[in-house]
Amino acid sequence: MKKTLIVVDMQNDFIDGALGTKEAVAIVPNVKKKIQEYVAKGAEIIYTRDTHTEDYMNTNEGKNLPVPHCIKGTQGWEIADGLYVENCKIVDKPTFGYIGWSDYQFEEVELIGLCTDICVVSNALMIKALFPEINVSVDASCCAGVTPQSHEAALTTMKMCQIKVY
Repeated sequence: MKKTLIVVDMQNDFIDGALGTKEAVAIVPNVKKKIQEYVAKGAEIIYTRDTHTEDYMNTNEGKNLPVPHCIKGTQGWEIADGLYVENCKIVDKPTFGYIGWSDYQFEEVELIGLCTDICVVSNALMIKALFPEINVSVDASCCAGVTPQSHEAALTTMKMCQIKVY
C-alpha cells in the first residue's frame, strides 16, 4: 500500500513569523523526523504552501484574518529551512484547503503541519470526503494549532470523521 505524506503549510510565517506560535516552533523537530522516515522509505511527500498576493488584505480571508502572511515571494511564504526535500511536489493554495486533491490517486494519506485547526483539518476532511475508502491519518505530535485548545478541538473533529489521529 502506497502511503503519501502531506506536509501542510510548514512555512516561516506559521512557525515563527507573522502567525507563529511557540507550539509551532516546538513541532519542527518532530516534523523533520517524520519527513526523514518517509524519505527513507522512498515514499511520496507532497507539501502545501499557503499562498497569498499583495492584495491579501482586500480578500475575504484578509478581512477576517487581518494579518498579512505567506505573501508569495517573501521569506514568510517559504517552507522552513531543513524541511523541504528536493524533487517533492509543492502545491500552492490560496485558501485553507487545496481543491486539487481529486487529481491524485491516493492509497493512504498521513497529514502533518500547521495549523491543525485550519489547514490541516480542512485538507484532511477534503481528502476523506474525496477518498472515503482510504485510510487518512494525522500525527498530532507533528501538528500545532492557533491555540492548544483549538488544536485539540480539531483533532476531536477529525476523529469523529474517521480520520485516525495518533
